[in-house]
Parts: sequence; structure tokens; C-alpha cells
Amino acid sequence: MPSVDDQFDYDQEYGDENTPPSWFPGGHLPADARRIGLTHHVPEGALLDFAGKLDATKPWHRMAAWGLLVVFGLPVVFAVMRLLSAL
Repeated sequence: MPSVDDQFDYDQEYGDENTPPSWFPGGHLPADARRIGLTHHVPEGALLDFAGKLDATKPWHRMAAWGLLVVFGLPVVFAVMRLLSAL
């Protein structure tokens, strides 16, 4: 890591000028999702982008992840229970 006393070179170029910054929406989509055309503009891509931004070291992010598991897992559990009760 550079020292605080080091002079910053403002003329040096950092990265490609066409590459969007990492904080732009859609930056956390997996390569496979981008390859099949998902973006942060469609619901599935927005959900993947949101889940990709979660940080496991933060307690609120962990609670949000558990909430997502409950929201998307309960319908599956109820469907399996309905199938088992129909047998």
C-alpha cells in the first residue's frame, strides 16, 4: 500500500474508460447470467444482482439472505407437502 506522503499521479490512467465503475447496477451478476442476457433491468437479473451484493460479514445482509431463502423456499415446501398429501 502506498504511503500517505507519496504524490498521486493524476495523469496516470486507471482502467479502461469504457468499463463502468463497480458500483453501477448489474456489476455483481455472474458471467453465466450476463452471457444468457440477464441484466439488472429484468426481475431475475435484479434479484441476482441484489443477492450478489450481500456481504456475509454484515448481520443485516445475513438476515436479508435468510429472508430470501424463506420467501423462495416456502412455496416449494408447500408444493411438496401438497403433493405428499395427495398421495
